[in-house]
Amino acid sequence: MTDEARVFSFRRRRTAEDPERRALLEGLGQTRALIAQAYAGFNAAGDPDLIESYVFEINALQARYSYLCLLYTSPSPRDPKTSR
Repeated sequence: MTDEARVFSFRRRRTAEDPERRALLEGLGQTRALIAQAYAGFNAAGDPDLIESYVFEINALQARYSYLCLLYTSPSPRDPKTSR
């Protein structure tokens, strides 16, 4: 008899069919695209006020992206194992 190491995951497997998770992934993709656009505008801007506005926009989009990542990686509040 061979001794095989078994790995058990205590996390609930998440599927791509979950509408909330799909919406979060879509939001992450859109935010990533907006960040890329803001960086392109920042790199093309010459006016100091316009540069400053792009800095604020990039910071806001990065905060949004971080928040969406946090929501995506956190356990689902509907999961009975984590809502104790």
